[in-house]
Amino acid sequence: MSAIPWVGQDIVESNNIIDIYTRPIYLSMLPIVGNIHINALNKLNNTKIISEKEYISIPKSFLGFLVGFIDGDGYIQISKTSKGFITIKLVISLHLNDLSTLEYIHSVIKIGNITTYRDNRSPTCKLIINRTDLQKVIFPLLLYHNIFFLSHTRRAQFDLAMYILKNDVKIFHALQEIDGKSNISSFFFHAEQENATDYLNLHFFRNWIVGFTMAEGSFFVKNNKDGCFQLKQRLHLNLFEAFKLAFNTNRKIYTEKGLYNQFGISSKLDVQEVINFFSFSGLHPLIGLKGIQYMKWLENLSSSTRYRNLHFPSDIN
Repeated sequence: MSAIPWVGQDIVESNNIIDIYTRPIYLSMLPIVGNIHINALNKLNNTKIISEKEYISIPKSFLGFLVGFIDGDGYIQISKTSKGFITIKLVISLHLNDLSTLEYIHSVIKIGNITTYRDNRSPTCKLIINRTDLQKVIFPLLLYHNIFFLSHTRRAQFDLAMYILKNDVKIFHALQEIDGKSNISSFFFHAEQENATDYLNLHFFRNWIVGFTMAEGSFFVKNNKDGCFQLKQRLHLNLFEAFKLAFNTNRKIYTEKGLYNQFGISSKLDVQEVINFFSFSGLHPLIGLKGIQYMKWLENLSSSTRYRNLHFPSDIN
């Protein structure tokens, strides 16, 4: 909360905190996660743009897409303030050229602030969602729809954030006293999927793949005219095996330097499966620079003699 302009550091140190589970006025379909200072909650309620009913009506396809995108290009930052307190925020960071993607996400969730950094060697833009909005909107929405992060790193960040909020841990130093994962493991909200089929059966998985592709995917044509689609991230073999099921292929998952998994396709049949997935499955669409890359990829393939007999979207042919 120390990052919230109208709350300030003094409120973080204050004891004037409410437990929303003991205050019937705050009971709702999206119960707040943990404790929020009454001043911050009142300020949030006075400035909220859409109602709880409207938040609940946000399409699950968008939320699955968003979580997949965060699994690739976002992170839940848990850090220490200058006075030793814990601050939590969710950050999505992109190249400045992809600003429209953050503007689209912000237009749907209507929380957080977009900041641009134009003086860097690689200009960037960030969508930053503060602790209070995570407690009142984002985390409750994910729990309500049973949508969750799938990468090891993001899942660990979410579980630690939930542990902090649910147990009202305020001092950053207290986190060092946690005995490894033993105190947090019993607090995990979602068990790890045991095999590839478990991922495929998740109701949000295919839209998650769209968001993950936005962050970690690429569409390109090699010099030999092969059309390629790839997904790459840190080691997570069961997850990458699930990509094979989603795209109906038997292509081998590669492991690079013992650090990364890579899923890639280029055969004619596999390319059609990718087109079917992103263009004909009714999923959340690719947007921003990745959406442009995908459309250019389709245009190149449709003009190739090797792929011209494939089924392309009508606006490509």
